[in-house]
Amino acid sequence: MDIIEDRALLVRTKNPQRITDAIKKSSLVVDGSTDVFKVLVKWELTEASQLAKLIKDVPSPISRDYTWPGIYKPFAHQKKTSEFLSLRHRAFCFNEQGTGKTASAIWAADYLIKQKEVRRVLVICPLSIMRSAWQGDLFRFAVHRTCGIAHGSRAEREKVISSNVEFVIINFDGVGVVKDSIIKDGKFDLIVVDEASAYKNVQTIRWKVLRDIVTPTTRVWMMTGTPASQSPVDAYGLAKLVNPASTPKFFGQFRDSVMTKVTQFKWAPRAQAENIVHALLQPAIRFEKKDCLDLPPVVYVDREAPLTAQQVKYYKQLKDKFRLYADGEEVTAINAAANMTKLLQISGGAVYTDSGEVVEFDVSNRLAAVEEVINEATQKVLVFVPFRHTLQLLKKYLDGVGITSEIINGDVSLNKRSAIFDKFQTKPDPKVLLVQPQTASHGLTLTAANVIIWYAPVTSVETYLQANARIDRPGQKHNMTVVHISGSPVESRLYAMLRNKINIHNKVIDLYKEMINKDLTM
Repeated sequence: MDIIEDRALLVRTKNPQRITDAIKKSSLVVDGSTDVFKVLVKWELTEASQLAKLIKDVPSPISRDYTWPGIYKPFAHQKKTSEFLSLRHRAFCFNEQGTGKTASAIWAADYLIKQKEVRRVLVICPLSIMRSAWQGDLFRFAVHRTCGIAHGSRAEREKVISSNVEFVIINFDGVGVVKDSIIKDGKFDLIVVDEASAYKNVQTIRWKVLRDIVTPTTRVWMMTGTPASQSPVDAYGLAKLVNPASTPKFFGQFRDSVMTKVTQFKWAPRAQAENIVHALLQPAIRFEKKDCLDLPPVVYVDREAPLTAQQVKYYKQLKDKFRLYADGEEVTAINAAANMTKLLQISGGAVYTDSGEVVEFDVSNRLAAVEEVINEATQKVLVFVPFRHTLQLLKKYLDGVGITSEIINGDVSLNKRSAIFDKFQTKPDPKVLLVQPQTASHGLTLTAANVIIWYAPVTSVETYLQANARIDRPGQKHNMTVVHISGSPVESRLYAMLRNKINIHNKVIDLYKEMINKDLTM
């Protein structure tokens, strides 16, 4: 296919009538003296979108007309992804975690708004990436667009939905709270679902709510780096939303086509399952990090895990206590570090009292954020957890959701550690290592993982850098991602200082004062 003078596409085909019948602004330019005919198609969004339904690899006029705004230039794979999405009413984006698919979707949506094909965009995503990923990337790549986060009470959500902002960002379970307002007042003609695997089960209320919101004219782009990663049947819910006409009407019919019953309670994939799933989850685009030659070897990602109501209550109580102390006496670095650690422990979910007892808090948002990242990872994962008791809390949670893991801390003997590390490097399980950073920050090679999650920040730059180096070593075959999870402004500040190699110990008093005086809003 050739682009002629930036105005038309020259298509070579054996069946020209298929194109000329479907696209009004097209014409046959060779009379068929050979087996291959040539057809000219006007190169505009409408015609290119129609052509993309008939043949593959159609270039989008976004590459000609769009200026790619933002503080960073797009990578080649991001442009390709934006091109692909811009031409498709319904589509899947299966780009791997850390490849920047959020920015690609924003650019594609922005282009469609400029072309007056889209008025408003509803972004549905996990709570942990509403601000850090979506709102942050809108500020970075489409600052000229308005956006709002529909979170909080029903009234607060409805206010954002009924406003005039062009991008509305909402978490998965928040959609059901304001379903009627979205249908009545939203006027959304593009819905982007990030980490779409959350919609794999058609029996969930979450899935049924989205089904009711999507109309035949709604554009839907579903994004996940791990489609049907646990079972072929996981493809059904996604396909039913994007391609309902070509998806089997009943789940049992689809399940029987991709799975075979081994015992009363056990099913196994059929030999042709992968091909069936691939055909069903179309049209789709996928880039893996190893394919993106212009990506940096390590990508850093921030994810927000808002403090729960219980955490906020005790966090504020402790801050008020520390503030009274700070107003009356000079704060030393030792006191500042100890008190700051207490506040960080609340964010992490478990606090040690002065008598050595452990008090646990509801930390469901942070645990969910960890699970989301693990489920999006294509390789194994290291989770660095600074506080000892939080390791047990996280281990119990992962066991409950079926994710295999092992703990590495000072209580684990050297021989047992070696056995766990060897198993992690050479066997399918465990999928995850939960590590107290000080116990595994030097010398180890853990290249079976290409994703690191910092459950909470440490206060040592050396520990942070050495811990990250466990996966960035000879033998690593994949691009790497480091994920920072935070629930308070000071945690975000700590991560920024760690990345920039700023000695936190020299700043501990200033950080502590900021921590006790700053509002909890991220």
